[in-house]
Amino acid sequence: MSDVQTNPSAAEDIEDTVWEQDVAFIDSIPRWLAMSFVFVMFIGTWQLVTSFGLVSPIILPTPWETLKDMIFVGQNLLTGGYMLGSLWITIKEVIYGFALAIAIGFSLGVLVGETAFGEKAVMPYLVAIDTMPKVAFAPLFVAWLGFGIESKVALAAFIATFPIVVGTAAGLHVADENARMLFKTMGASRMQTLIKMKLPTGLPQIFTGLKIGSVGVMAGAITGEFLGGGKGFGELIRVAASQLNTPRVFSLILYLSLVGLTVYSLVTWTQRKVVFWHKERVGGGDG
Repeated sequence: MSDVQTNPSAAEDIEDTVWEQDVAFIDSIPRWLAMSFVFVMFIGTWQLVTSFGLVSPIILPTPWETLKDMIFVGQNLLTGGYMLGSLWITIKEVIYGFALAIAIGFSLGVLVGETAFGEKAVMPYLVAIDTMPKVAFAPLFVAWLGFGIESKVALAAFIATFPIVVGTAAGLHVADENARMLFKTMGASRMQTLIKMKLPTGLPQIFTGLKIGSVGVMAGAITGEFLGGGKGFGELIRVAASQLNTPRVFSLILYLSLVGLTVYSLVTWTQRKVVFWHKERVGGGDG
């Protein structure tokens, strides 16, 4: 019989030596309470700034004015008004642009991560293109593809592609050398190793790139509408800003943020279902 069983004090000594990480009070606050606190502080600061006239109401409307306009926009959307058609156009630009970015980004990511040619010859050009101001490409896409939805989709995909490339390429390098050697000794082909070992192991990094791309795709679509015309929400924001209707600008931006948050949440939900063995704390972890 062991000493722990024969000597109760020894078991107590073992329990005393177990190290437990102290959790700070701020980290123990539930997510809903922390988010509510930040929201109340933000609205309160916003109200104080507008109440004391620190910023002109032409530039920054009050929270109440913004809320009233959000209700008006929401009613227009629910009743099938003209804003619903504009929102649907922007949503299509985001969906098509993100789908195109995934197709191109994943393909280039595999090329960069799986071949020396892609890493040495293709990746430097991708980095060089990504460092360029992407807004400057908007007039080019309009000139090439016209004022329709195609130019907005192209710009949205252009902005969202690079993070997916980097995430995919990084994911393919995650697998350790022992796993690679095991597949090699078992006679697995390069394609089998890629599909059955590298891709499953690198899924967390791939989804990280997808989440970054899901944020950038909205910015690309709206930027395209600002600079290249169109009939989406970006055009409504541009018109409202030209009329100095700042409550309308703020309310439209908030509704667009809901669309972007939905896309991001769908990617995060998919990650939790597909990469169920990997717990991610940042950008969608449990809290």
